Amino acid sequence: MSEGDTLKHLPLENLHAEAGARFGAFAGWHMPLTYPAGVMKEHLHTREKAGLFDISHMQLFAVEGGDAAAFLFRACPMDAAALGEGKSKYTLLLNERAGIIDDLIVTRLAPERFMVVANAGNAAKDEAHLRAIAKDFSVRVEPLQRVFLALQGPAAEAVLIGAGLDLSDLTFMTAAEPLGNWFATRSGYTGEDGFEIALPPEEAPAFVEKILADERAQWIGLAARDSLRLEAGLCLHGQDIDETADPASAALLWAIPKGLRENGSFVGADALRRLLADGAKEKRVGLKPEGRQPVRASAPLIDETGAAVGRVTSGGFGPSAGHPVAMGYVEKSLAEIGTHLFAEVRGNRVPIEIHPLPFTPHRYRKG
Repeated sequence: MSEGDTLKHLPLENLHAEAGARFGAFAGWHMPLTYPAGVMKEHLHTREKAGLFDISHMQLFAVEGGDAAAFLFRACPMDAAALGEGKSKYTLLLNERAGIIDDLIVTRLAPERFMVVANAGNAAKDEAHLRAIAKDFSVRVEPLQRVFLALQGPAAEAVLIGAGLDLSDLTFMTAAEPLGNWFATRSGYTGEDGFEIALPPEEAPAFVEKILADERAQWIGLAARDSLRLEAGLCLHGQDIDETADPASAALLWAIPKGLRENGSFVGADALRRLLADGAKEKRVGLKPEGRQPVRASAPLIDETGAAVGRVTSGGFGPSAGHPVAMGYVEKSLAEIGTHLFAEVRGNRVPIEIHPLPFTPHRYRKG
């Protein structure tokens, strides 16, 4: 049995194969990593025009019922009741120790109906965690079977209009249900303006065909998605954040309203308050290696004496930045921009500097 036989397959896998995709394993899925253009060109095409990503490995959950807002208020450090209809919010799913089970996007679609988007590798764990909390509430948590597409880049809105879907009224982190069983948000994970669209699998091939009929749009693989999100300073769960990381160390406290940090009753709230009272020991930072050689995940960070002071969690070359880019954790006293350290790479010391995030400016369509 080949590796591909043990993995989950995308509903549109045949379209990717026809487009010349090179496949690989990611989070239990058989995913298109690159297309014939290659990572560098795919990355730059997204920044300059419009990149189409198949993100159907990610899991959507419909959360509905009279207690839907109260349930999410308990499950996540967010005030779901205060979230306006058609608004989306980045939030976290924490364990009782305030470790990050997953990072989520929650959208309110109606007074008692929300959409939750979870990461592929965490879908089963997230569902079990949410169902355990849901037992105390009048709420239904339903995983949805959808094709999920992201169209990202400065031409994304125009390409969608040409494909017959006008979402120009949306601004960053707002959402709509443009057609029956379709769900769309103006969001993404590249730092560019763009949209994420979930639709029934049987309707997806015709929609994709319309998008790709526009020469400004082309398929983009997982490898370029990774370099794009890294340049944008965005975390990848399982690398930059996981259950050993807390929101303070991960520099994600901005996602938790101050009042909730102080008085919230979400899962992990007490542990988070203790962590904040004690002070974070380390912090997630941007890292710029000297020279042209990328520094990859798991490389140790050391000071000039050779003492271990942190670790790289994501790293590669930033085609738009024009230099290697990385993220990682360092002791909090060393987290100041401009601090000079070394990454240990195969016995060599590569000079590395704490750099502001993001490496390339975000270009979201704000309201």
